[in-house]
Amino acid sequence: MMMGRPPEIWLVTGIPGAGKSTVARAMADRLERSAIVEGDALRNWVVRGGVWPQDGGLEGEAERQYELAIRNMCLLARSYAEAGFTPFLDLVVVTRYHLEAFRGYLRGARLRLVVLAPSAEVTVQRDQGRGVKSGDGWTHLDTVMREELAGSGLWIDTSALDIEGTVDAILERQAEALLPPL
Repeated sequence: MMMGRPPEIWLVTGIPGAGKSTVARAMADRLERSAIVEGDALRNWVVRGGVWPQDGGLEGEAERQYELAIRNMCLLARSYAEAGFTPFLDLVVVTRYHLEAFRGYLRGARLRLVVLAPSAEVTVQRDQGRGVKSGDGWTHLDTVMREELAGSGLWIDTSALDIEGTVDAILERQAEALLPPL
């Protein structure tokens, strides 16, 4: 905690191709002191034995490692926040259970949730545009995310927005992103 005020931490999520990493970096670039904590990068730190979701589902060891990434993201976020940086967390968070894990690990912080929610068609185009050949392999997560996380944080349809327009929209509506404390 700096000067008696809880640290501010941003969680930027959406399905693959929604623009999480790009938007988190663009938001961080607007601040004087900021840090990015990418969940997929942490998951890649596992050298041997890493298990990734299959067909968009988390089960067994894949679930355990995903939850480990959440815990480690939160530890890093707290460390950066305590050092005076605003951390931006970047991970696909689809279920309320996983959102509550973030909230629990970040208890006492001012957690802001931004859900990037472009149309499924746009996410497929973006994935293809960046060389990812997932097709519509992840679009089913959009429906799950909308059901599970409805009413939580700030939802932005970025289908027709560029990066700067997306960041402007988030910052204009940032009060909506603040999650209530646990």
